[in-house]
Amino acid sequence: MDIKLLDIKFDSVKHETLDMLGIEWLIARLDLIHPIVSGNKLYKLYFYVQDAITNNKTILVTKGGAYSNHLVASAYYAQLNGLKSIGLVRGEKAKHQSHTLTQCEAWGMQLAYISREDYPLINENNIQQYVSFDKKHCFFIPEGGYGNSGTKGASHIMEAISSLNPSYITTAVGTGCTLSGLLYNKKSQAKIIAVPVLKGFHDLEKNMSDLLASQTPINFEVFNDYHFGGYAKKNEVLLQFMNAFYVENNIPTDFVYTGKMIYGIWDKINAGYFPKESKIISIHTGGLQGNLSLPKGTLVF
Repeated sequence: MDIKLLDIKFDSVKHETLDMLGIEWLIARLDLIHPIVSGNKLYKLYFYVQDAITNNKTILVTKGGAYSNHLVASAYYAQLNGLKSIGLVRGEKAKHQSHTLTQCEAWGMQLAYISREDYPLINENNIQQYVSFDKKHCFFIPEGGYGNSGTKGASHIMEAISSLNPSYITTAVGTGCTLSGLLYNKKSQAKIIAVPVLKGFHDLEKNMSDLLASQTPINFEVFNDYHFGGYAKKNEVLLQFMNAFYVENNIPTDFVYTGKMIYGIWDKINAGYFPKESKIISIHTGGLQGNLSLPKGTLVF
């Protein structure tokens, strides 16, 4: 693992409520590690890309939506490693291309638009029908880096966090890959808290079982009430919180993942969930480019 991935900056959250309770709250700034391959994406992609290079594959093929952080990260990381990339995009091509897909193309990614009916069926065994290159040159990365290699990469996040001896480690959850990585490499006694950003995410337990194989997750809890209506959904309460959090702490968040997670942890702090003298580390998983989809002036950062 590149040593730079272990060099994480930690910012303290400041508030009189935290002082009163004697709670120390740190944000693990994975978003600062790299400006393009942001946050946990770098960790989840790392071993996939290494496997592609080892197996003499020259084209990374992956999938995602029109605003996918994963697609942008994959496009840039492929170019950085001298590889080509193909992004299989969910849905028809829009009249006005998203800023995310424009960035993907800027980093050399070839885009192919897949119907919403076919999109869930795409896997490493059938990508030939969606790409113009010979499959033997292609290396498929599942959506979001989900898989054993993604879990193995995400497990290295714990290397830098565990040495600080936290009481709690918190993360936003999409597929559960980063969460599984933290549990896979559980080097501390900290309780791990997951905050799903999808409404009614019933596959989390199955996903974790698949990713962790025979390991039984221990000492973790899921806060299910902070999805704000579902994936990429938002309201004024969330946006105002994100603005206030930035003004007070100079830490930007995104409305899809980290903003919701930070909101949930702050709500639980105020509700008395965390005991006095707790030390909380919340993982900033990056993805700030997603905020560009908001109307200008919505956020103060």
